[in-house]
Amino acid sequence: MAVIIAVPLIFYFGFSPSFLVLTHGNTGKILGEFPVKSGDEFSVSFVHSVNQSSVTDVYAIRGNAIFVIRTIYYSFGAGVQTEIQEGQTLEYGDDGAMIVSGFNKRMDNLSYIVGTVSDHILEINGQTVSLRELCGKNTCVRFAVRRKLF
Repeated sequence: MAVIIAVPLIFYFGFSPSFLVLTHGNTGKILGEFPVKSGDEFSVSFVHSVNQSSVTDVYAIRGNAIFVIRTIYYSFGAGVQTEIQEGQTLEYGDDGAMIVSGFNKRMDNLSYIVGTVSDHILEINGQTVSLRELCGKNTCVRFAVRRKLF
């Protein structure tokens, strides 16, 4: 009996593909799915509503979890990090970007509200995806990693 239960579970957790799934925050409706594997990275870029400069949050897939690993921004101001915490590093990009890394924080409830003035852009697997086009303005979009059976 244990073998009958174990074999499908091993297949499901060992061989079924994983997807980054974007769902509507209020209805749970699936808005988009993107194949991922552990170790993959994706990012969400947007113009910060207060300081009006570009921000990019970078995430890593680890198993079935999403971890924030770094953020990239160009201007200090309300809502962006102004101090480096223990374990974090600050580097400067060739274009003047401030790159803070070393977060390593699991994001169990990652969501964004898609901009009405400026778009949110998802970069994943070499694709650039407008969240405004995919999900609609002012939509709360939740991000999660899920496995699928064939």
